[in-house]
Amino acid sequence: MKQLRKPPKYCQGFEDRHGKVRWYYRRPGFPRVALPGLPWSPDFMAAYDKADTGERLEIGKARSAPGTIGALVASYYRTSDFSGLGDSTKTTYRGIIERFRAEHGHKRVAHMEKRHVQGIISEKAATPAAANNLLRMMHLLMRHAVDLGWRGDDPTQGVRKAKRKAGGFLTWEEDHISQFVACHKPTSRAHLALMLLLYTGQRRSDVVRMGRQHVRNDVLSVVQQKTGQDVHIPLHPDLKALLDALPLGMTFLVTAQGKPFTPAGFTNWFRDMVREAKLHDGLSPHGLRKATCRRLAEAGCTPHQIMAISGHRSLAEVTRYTVAAGRKQLASQAMLALGRTIDETATVKPAEAV
Repeated sequence: MKQLRKPPKYCQGFEDRHGKVRWYYRRPGFPRVALPGLPWSPDFMAAYDKADTGERLEIGKARSAPGTIGALVASYYRTSDFSGLGDSTKTTYRGIIERFRAEHGHKRVAHMEKRHVQGIISEKAATPAAANNLLRMMHLLMRHAVDLGWRGDDPTQGVRKAKRKAGGFLTWEEDHISQFVACHKPTSRAHLALMLLLYTGQRRSDVVRMGRQHVRNDVLSVVQQKTGQDVHIPLHPDLKALLDALPLGMTFLVTAQGKPFTPAGFTNWFRDMVREAKLHDGLSPHGLRKATCRRLAEAGCTPHQIMAISGHRSLAEVTRYTVAAGRKQLASQAMLALGRTIDETATVKPAEAV
């Protein structure tokens, strides 16, 4: 099939077994529409314009009976609560929700009870973080069902969360950072990755996008992909020196092939760098974001100052770092006081015998 001019967007053509060229409008989420004639011809463009402004397909509509969890999921995807989320958050939510729909999509929303929810969560007790994330998604769906009038209560209320053994991602300590830097020299990509994570306090999804376009007057400004929050971070002298020495290019961190990392690909690569440094396998890029907050707290920064760097919207998370830093300082002061007391006691002469 000879093509003299690029067809309009979302158009695909092929020759059938009879040698006839057929064209279709194929856009994700929209109905597939057959287009007459050749691209850019009057009949073709008239049909194209109609297809391009057509009604978007409801996600899951073809396989979801009314009143089922599948139909509820499709309805939730159309809400402003979901559409207003950041792209990375939408992807995360969809991944959890779609696995839930694949297993329970045929069930009636009105028939779900608290004991059913608790059973579903208990089945995932071996992975408590995943279990609690699923519970949160189920709560969002059931709350939407109440809004729709499909049921009068939320069966996820009062369901016990799965117990977690640890407090999330491991925070990098100073000895971890020193060991990583000793292994990966300043000219390496691994060193650059650590410095960007440590001296910006941002998530992996934002670090892999950072480039010269984000720096002006020695201030790095980004809009966080997950939350849409604006953050403006003055460049630390060590990071500035490293960035100034980089070759020209819009993205700071690139793969061995010179292309930008995907967030998942970056995490996999960084995990290999951690292993090369002979560090704990659980140390992750997000653990360096926590290390930044820890360092700021130990430096005496207030929760609001930490939030200005990290972009957290809630005081609850950053307050935990300042409380931990405060306890560390108080513990040091307490031991110093105890040492002074022991020294003073040792210098007191024993009473003379009577």
